[in-house]
This record gives sequence, structure tokens and C-alpha cells, in this order.
Amino acid sequence: MPKPQDILEELKRIKYPGLSRDIVSFGMIKDIEIGSSGVNVVLAPTTAREDVVAQIRAQVTAVVGSMDGVANVEVSVTAAEAQRRAPQAGPAEIPGVRHIVAVASGKGGVGKSTVAANLALALARAGHRIGLLDCDIYGPSIPIMLGLTGQPRSTEDKRILPHEKFGMKILSFGLFVEDGTPIIWRGPMLTKALTQFFRDTVWGDLDYLILDLPPGTGDVQLTITQQVPLAGGVIVTTPADVALLDVRRGVKMFQQVKAPILGVIENMSFHECSGCGHRTELFGHGGGERFAHEVGIPFLGALPLVRAIREAGDGGTPIVAADPDHPQSHAFVAIAARVVAEIDSRPQVGVPLIH
Repeated sequence: MPKPQDILEELKRIKYPGLSRDIVSFGMIKDIEIGSSGVNVVLAPTTAREDVVAQIRAQVTAVVGSMDGVANVEVSVTAAEAQRRAPQAGPAEIPGVRHIVAVASGKGGVGKSTVAANLALALARAGHRIGLLDCDIYGPSIPIMLGLTGQPRSTEDKRILPHEKFGMKILSFGLFVEDGTPIIWRGPMLTKALTQFFRDTVWGDLDYLILDLPPGTGDVQLTITQQVPLAGGVIVTTPADVALLDVRRGVKMFQQVKAPILGVIENMSFHECSGCGHRTELFGHGGGERFAHEVGIPFLGALPLVRAIREAGDGGTPIVAADPDHPQSHAFVAIAARVVAEIDSRPQVGVPLIH
């Protein structure tokens, strides 16, 4: 009779239907039981589709049954696990979480993660219970900005326990992979990871869960809007025209999925010399505010290009936590207050379409 590890190696030959990844790395093998009567493989499906489960079950039976010394094969399916991980029919609330806010940008390089981290810290500073979820699976930066290392622990029922720091609960995919490891995933894999972050994480009672979205309008953004009800989206841009062109796409995305837009933040609005006080508008100035007024959505505030913000983030302690009395910390606190006010007023209608 083969050993469980031998059987597991053989099961790696079975690919998840339609994908190139095997069912073992997908986490679908919950247990392998070997007895005098044969082998029992326990499956924990990640889908509720009966046709997919049946196909995998048949392949497991065939592969294990062909091994030397195996006279009989049984394949059990844990229905509870399949049901718990099944995709939601529509957006469903995360138990204990009052408001979910997505911080988005039309393009990369505009400082979205810096804004998300400091916005979350400003909300926590105001006394709110805060969670921060880094949804940028391809380029997670929250662990560096918040000085986090090590994989999150899990409960006995395999639920994720987020890291806790600065009075917040924090989770990032970057905590599950080694530094510099590229993530080469397609849509279904992204969906599975995000589902675990939403449904299999012990978030507890939160006033706000801040989502740091990847740039653009791709699979991650669509999955999020399908799975959880958003209190609204905050869009980060720079004053540059090329960034503002992409902001239009971000606004349209929220409009198309009928998620309220809480407002626009103009980051890197200007640079002020710390020595002489001279102000330079490196990327132009005021474009974010003009755009917000043009389309009738709130303008939440402008943030300058300041070395202290960059240094604080690179050092693992964002400026709101590193220097609460810094002028830019006060700016983030003011923006956080406007976000709360927008959510409380719930401006669900009246946002014009952009042409």
C-alpha cells in the first residue's frame, strides 16, 4: 500500500478543470486515509459546481486506483467546506463590518497605497475600528509601508487571523509569498484568494474596512464589486493629464457597478521646498479638483509631494503614525473626516455619467 505522501504526489498530476494548476496546490485535498480496505481521499472543493466536482472526483479515483497496492478507492467530499467557499450569488456583507471603502486609481504610480494606509490610520486615530486589506495581489506594498513580516496565523477551522498593528487589523497577499516572488495568476485564482480574504478571515467588529485596490479596472475590481457591498470608492490621482484620463475609467467603473463615489484625492499636488518654502507644481496643479467639479463628485483634498511622507512609508511607519503633528498628518485626518461625512450622507444618486 502506498504512503499518503506518495498518493499526494500522484494527485498533483490532476489539473483543476480549465486551469494549469493542480488540485493539490489549490488546497482541495483535505485528507488521505489509508486502511486495510483501501484508500479514502477527502476532497474540500473550492466550487459549488457539481459538474466540476464530479470531474475531479472521477480523476482522483482513476489516478489513485492505478497505483500499485491500491485495491479500492473511495473519494469523500466535504459539503460544508464546499458551501463555505462557494462564490456568493451577489454582494454579501462581511459579518461585523459596517462600511467597506475601496481606494482606487486609474493608473499606477499615483500614491494610492500611501493614501490608503494613511487614510486607514487617520480613521483609527479618530477612534474608529479599522481593517486594512491590501487587494493588490500582483504588487502588494502594504507590508512594507506598515513594517509587517511573517505569514498570518490561522484558527483551528483554518480561518485567517490578520496582523494587528497601529490599532488596526491588516491583511495583504504580500504576507503569504516570499519577497520578490512574482505572482502569475489568472482570474479564477484571484477570485479564490479574495474570497478567502473576505470570507475566511477573522475581521471581528469593524467600523471601516479599507481596501487598497490594484491600479486599473480589471479582475480584482470586478470581483470585489460582485462579492461585497461597497460604502463607496475613493479615487486617487495626480494633477497630470494622463492620470486624469485614467481617473475617468475608474469613475465609470464605480458607476457601472452602481457603487457610490465618495470623492477624488489629488496626490502629489505640488512640491514645497523645506528650505526656502518655494512651491513648485511638478505635475501641474488643481486637475483633480477641476475634474471632480466637472463631473459632480466630491473633492476630498490635495496632498503635496513631501519627502517625509515617502520616508515614513519606506520606513514601515506611515506619517500619520510616525508624526501625528506633521501638517500632512493633519491633511489626512481632514480627508478621513470628509470620507466619513460622505458615507454618513450616503450620496447614492445624482452622479452624472462621463462622456
